[in-house]
Amino acid sequence: MLDARLLKLPTASHQHRHEHHQIVVGVHGEADLSVDGAGSHLDTWKACLVPTEARHDYCGDHQNHVMVINLDPSSPAISTPAHADYERMVRVFERPRTIHMDNRLQGLVQFAAGEFDRSPGNLVMHSHLAASILYCMADRIVDRKMYTPHRHSLNPAAIQQYIRANLHRKITVQDLASEACLSVSRFHEVFREVVGTTPHQFLLQARLNQAINLLASTPLSVSEISYRVGFSSQSALTNALRKHKGTTPARLQARDNVA
Repeated sequence: MLDARLLKLPTASHQHRHEHHQIVVGVHGEADLSVDGAGSHLDTWKACLVPTEARHDYCGDHQNHVMVINLDPSSPAISTPAHADYERMVRVFERPRTIHMDNRLQGLVQFAAGEFDRSPGNLVMHSHLAASILYCMADRIVDRKMYTPHRHSLNPAAIQQYIRANLHRKITVQDLASEACLSVSRFHEVFREVVGTTPHQFLLQARLNQAINLLASTPLSVSEISYRVGFSSQSALTNALRKHKGTTPARLQARDNVA
């Protein structure tokens, strides 16, 4: 009934349709999808819902990785517990749409992606984690109405793009509020409601994630990486990685060398 996997979308556009519901969730990098003519730009805060038989185009950048979850619309027998599970999960596929994940849902997706990568052959675990993601989305979309940037005039993806472009310098909440065209107090309030964390924590995680990416994929020194992602010193980066990610630059670079 349910299967899930991580994959990299090709850089050249492809088009197809299929006889199952599908959700494409951004895990790393960026990608573009068009579902029945409606465009969707995916990053790590967005997911695209593709109902059965919907025609869709897709392509991604060179760094993109997405989680694809397929839900077979051939509903299980009504007398089985699997039917109730299907009825809960299928609610999110009423129509094609792009959803903007809050901090908790995005964290669940990133955790699941890490487990997929850690244990690629454990398909039962993949299915359970994918079901958890779909349950959480159904709860937000159908039962509680997931927040969207349009409702609050705040787009987490746009804020994330601004942060990525300015990681090397000091970024204040005033800077982010100005980017969102909101007052500082309103921005802080709306940001916590939409994203589920404070702007400061969001910015810190962005710096750390970029540092981890550079440490694992480039020969740059720790000092240079510290500068590029906005930490005041090499020791500041090291302390932040140890405190918030449970690792160090040396471990990340050693893991890359072993790989």
